[in-house]
Amino acid sequence: MVSAMVAGRSKEVEEKAHMKFTVMAAGLAACVMMTSANVAVAQMDFRNTVTGEALDIQGEAPQEGRDTPAVKKFLETGINPYTEVKGCLPKGEQVYLESCSGCHGHVGEGKVGPGLNDSYWTYPANTTDKGLFETIFGGAQGMMGPHGGHLELDDHLKLLAWIRHFQVDDVKEAEWLTDEQKKAFKPFKSEEWEKTGRAAAQKEQCAISGN
Repeated sequence: MVSAMVAGRSKEVEEKAHMKFTVMAAGLAACVMMTSANVAVAQMDFRNTVTGEALDIQGEAPQEGRDTPAVKKFLETGINPYTEVKGCLPKGEQVYLESCSGCHGHVGEGKVGPGLNDSYWTYPANTTDKGLFETIFGGAQGMMGPHGGHLELDDHLKLLAWIRHFQVDDVKEAEWLTDEQKKAFKPFKSEEWEKTGRAAAQKEQCAISGN
């Protein structure tokens, strides 16, 4: 009788353990499916400005600078969180001078390539953060080669912020600025930036909420 009771309890324990394992396995599978779904829908569809072909951002971009809060938000929304964040401008300027100024001028006034500091854009899509990113990452026509393979994604966003900042025209139609940012925006003046603007920005942090 004792043996029977022991055997019965052992079977009961085994059944409970099996049930618990089954529930845990099902929960884990559900989590994996949800995570996979989130990854699948997290990133927007980015395409080459000229050809319309899909850009392989995860495959081409450097490993460094991928996981910042700003990059994650941008890939999900197509909106650059660094726009008009003063602390991001010095790095954006540095990246611009190294990668863009040879063709587009010291502060986007134009040179071999078109100007970037006024309200005219060669590619209309560049009026959005997503569109300008696609042009820089994937390249365009003429001498505008792709920069996606060597510029970190976080630096891309700082570069975009700098290009948006040195605008000299009225920004009332600027799609990349919020209404609040439009009210606070002042046309860029190189003298002021050189004299006090850069130094003041260097004292600020380049950060968004959660960064």
